[in-house]
Amino acid sequence: MTDPAFLTASELASFIKSKQLSPVELTTHFLNRIQTFDSDLHTYITPLPDLALQQAKEAEDEIMRGEYKGPLHGIPMGIKDNYDTKGIRTTVGSGLFAHSVPEKNATAVDKLLGAGGIMLGKQNMHELAAGSTGTNPFFGTTRNPWNRKYMPGGSSSGGTTSLAAGLATVATGTDTFGSIRLPASMCGVYGLKPTYGLVSTYGVFPTAWSLDTAGPMARSVSDLALMLNHMAGYDPNDPASLKVEIPDYTENLNKEMNGITIGVPAYYLEGLDPEVEKLFQNAIKALQHLGAEVREIEVPELSMSTFAGYLTVTGEASALHHEWLQTHSELYSADIRSFFLAGSLTNSPQYVKAQQARRRMVKGIQEAFKEVDIMLGPTIPIRTPAFRENWLDQNLHVVKECLPFTAPVNLTGIPGLSVPMGFNSRGLPAGMQFMGNHLSESLLLQVGSMWEKINPLSIKLARA
Repeated sequence: MTDPAFLTASELASFIKSKQLSPVELTTHFLNRIQTFDSDLHTYITPLPDLALQQAKEAEDEIMRGEYKGPLHGIPMGIKDNYDTKGIRTTVGSGLFAHSVPEKNATAVDKLLGAGGIMLGKQNMHELAAGSTGTNPFFGTTRNPWNRKYMPGGSSSGGTTSLAAGLATVATGTDTFGSIRLPASMCGVYGLKPTYGLVSTYGVFPTAWSLDTAGPMARSVSDLALMLNHMAGYDPNDPASLKVEIPDYTENLNKEMNGITIGVPAYYLEGLDPEVEKLFQNAIKALQHLGAEVREIEVPELSMSTFAGYLTVTGEASALHHEWLQTHSELYSADIRSFFLAGSLTNSPQYVKAQQARRRMVKGIQEAFKEVDIMLGPTIPIRTPAFRENWLDQNLHVVKECLPFTAPVNLTGIPGLSVPMGFNSRGLPAGMQFMGNHLSESLLLQVGSMWEKINPLSIKLARA
């Protein structure tokens, strides 16, 4: 068997169900790897070895009694540290909440644990889920496992890095303006930002209430589907939760791509790094070879993404943090403090104009989906940057460059799936994103699965 730390949940499930692999042995293997490698990578804020082994023993006992719950039973996973966990500190990657201990689990945590998942620990993140580099002055900066001099992206940096390094099988993330897809792209894994409201955010610490979305991250599309099967669904505790029928997201994964029309907005072809552009053009040819029709389309409303995204995120985040910034400003790092304070300068007319721009973007997107089934673009237009000494400058740079590519999905509430599309000359991954109409996750996962079959990603670096 391949090192189980690098197998997918779908692969591990067959060994666990047939009792060839013990959840206790599997969990112990992951805990040993975390102890060996994580002092350098900083993917976990709060490892939970005792709890993980207890959950693994319970899972093993259930399976031995013939009470197998399904393909997540006995699977080790990481939980982003902005998801509440009962009796376990939830720091949100911030000094402000370094000792905060919730009384309840987030809804998504309850669902994943109810499916038999094993919680290895609470995972590192860019402070308050409000940055894109993975730097964290309070709990250690997460490093890209492909090259530790480079950033892993953010804010779900701990989750994507743990997947690439074999320190978790699957992980949870949140995506407010790209925080699942951007680090998935930089770390070479898969990340799904679902339709807004499909996955409950009850018990997930907010960044910007009208944009925040919880979702899965994994080393395969099939694992994203397995996680979404459990994470999705109506939650009366979440005012934004959608009351819709939840399909089996795994059932279309082996369907062909013939007849699917993919539109590439001209917006996503502008300002690309030459290496990103080359990888993306090669990916388009490969998709055409799979049977998809790929053509360039115009969605002029996307040009409003930077304006609408920046004002919405900073405005809503600063409103949440207004009192804390007045009383505990020293507990914010310089990049996050300046980001939130900029939002405090947003006035009502500016915010309203941003929301009007969002409505126009929604209409433009809806018109585009009358012509195509899916839209496609690079996840981010730049190569993964190296860390700089000045954190404030580097976060502003990454946000400025990448927000225009990731924010349209958030601003319009549609789902987006980031998949690896290859490596640049530095040996670092790059990603592209499939974007679908509202509640088109099944189609996105189908297309992503077909892409994965011709573009498998072998993660080797962190094994050394």
